[in-house]
Amino acid sequence: MRIKTRLLTTVPLLSLALVACGSNPSGAAGQDPPTTHGFSAHVDNPWFPLEPGTTYRYRGTKDGKRAREVLRVTHAIKTIQGAPNVVLRDKLYLDGKLAESTTDWYSQDRAGNVWYFGERTATINGSGRVLSREGSFQAGVDGARAGIYMPAHPKVGQRFDQEHYAGHAEDRFRIADLAARVKTPLLSTRHALYTIESTRLEPGVRDAKYYVRGIGTVAELQLRGPGPKEQLELVSVSRPRRH
Repeated sequence: MRIKTRLLTTVPLLSLALVACGSNPSGAAGQDPPTTHGFSAHVDNPWFPLEPGTTYRYRGTKDGKRAREVLRVTHAIKTIQGAPNVVLRDKLYLDGKLAESTTDWYSQDRAGNVWYFGERTATINGSGRVLSREGSFQAGVDGARAGIYMPAHPKVGQRFDQEHYAGHAEDRFRIADLAARVKTPLLSTRHALYTIESTRLEPGVRDAKYYVRGIGTVAELQLRGPGPKEQLELVSVSRPRRH
């Protein structure tokens, strides 16, 4: 679940353990799947579950404007390099107008690692015109490769590349805490997974994300970078009805 925007007004409280990162991470940036055999669009990693029919809603600020993000896990499946991917639809609204529309693709390997196989994104102006598709990529196209979005067994100090498309999409993250404190309108916990994100394309920018078991991404905020600070937080989750 890629929240390219940064989240909201109730800034989460961080635990002191955030600065204590392991020196011998078992995960390595730049890791590629040895094979896509055994991959599945059924993503049930507890830190990043993607159940089709679920809708996540976030609120916050971006570029000094009120932000609202709606993320839907669809029932659609897209096969990329032989791996079936669950398809997510992500729409970001700024001051009530659609500003970004993104489709994301995720697949889970047999060990439980969630892989990010790409996205198709569009930045949209106030008149509804597409201004840019920069950042879009698909594994296997023009040298782009899949990256790990969430490991099966997160450990403090692990580092992974989420995206591999040189010059266009090069996000990476480090797991900084497994017992971080976070508070949003939907929940409050002292047991969140906390990551710090960066990209080679914007060396002066640092973002943070919070994940909660059984839910997924609950908050994101800009730690460092130019312009107004950007924040988002989860305000509701709608799950499919059980029959």
